[in-house]
Amino acid sequence: MSIVVEHLSYIYNLGAPQEHVALRDVSLTIPDGVCAAIIGVTGSGKSTLTQHFNGLLLPTSGRVIVDGLDVTAKTTRPEHLLELRRRVGLLFQFPEAQLFAPTIADDVAFGPRQLRLKDKVVKERVRWALNAVALPTDTEFLARSPFALSGGQRRRVALAGVLAMRPLTLALDEPSAGLDAEAREEIYACLDDLRAREGVTLVIVSHDMSEVAHLADVIFALAGGELKLSGPPEEVFKRTDEILACGLLPPPLAQTVALAREHGLNVGAASDAPLTPDALAPALAASLGAEHAEYGLNGHRT
Repeated sequence: MSIVVEHLSYIYNLGAPQEHVALRDVSLTIPDGVCAAIIGVTGSGKSTLTQHFNGLLLPTSGRVIVDGLDVTAKTTRPEHLLELRRRVGLLFQFPEAQLFAPTIADDVAFGPRQLRLKDKVVKERVRWALNAVALPTDTEFLARSPFALSGGQRRRVALAGVLAMRPLTLALDEPSAGLDAEAREEIYACLDDLRAREGVTLVIVSHDMSEVAHLADVIFALAGGELKLSGPPEEVFKRTDEILACGLLPPPLAQTVALAREHGLNVGAASDAPLTPDALAPALAASLGAEHAEYGLNGHRT
């Protein structure tokens, strides 16, 4: 399910003294099945942009087309908004704060019940969604309070509640914010698995460049409500001056690659910088090995 944004502008409090232009003439395309990262500092417009994908916000001007559904024109009617929100699930920052039901089962089942699905279907969706986020589905766990879980588990329960709606696209606002390293890895593993098994399109809103380098196939960088950069991570993170101009820093591994190349090490092709530890380590080892071979054990060029 592709998302096409055409010359989108959005103004908060239009016509009021507090009028604020949040997005200016943004155009982009998110293809089916990819993980797209929308990056930028606080106030850059990234969350505002994402909220257009399921009709929480409607454009001041321009268009957003989600799987052929025109968010601007057709989704002003409730039945179209409902259809759009079935297709695009949105998980806000710190979603565990929105948990409310007395049991895990009830919390995850809330969305499907609003669709008036049969009880059997709701139960199937609850178990599927909890399986998808690597949480138990036994009766004892389902009966527990979500507030008795760890922070990372609560976030996964919140994610399961969105997945139970079976969206084709999942948009997540800062999915790892506030989590420790172990919980972050659990969330990353869940998202990777969802893409591999279900073909879900992911949209990640983040200012964490390491997270983006780990997850994203394509990056869109916003600053001041405008789209400044776009492309694969290895391409975007080479444009250091432009990343810095957006108020961001390249991820540490991208900085390591740049530093290695400054010192003459041939770490991967120029357009294919390794941005994960698993990719970078052998590239560095191979480059250092070639360097030693060139100069020989006694330090003289061979």
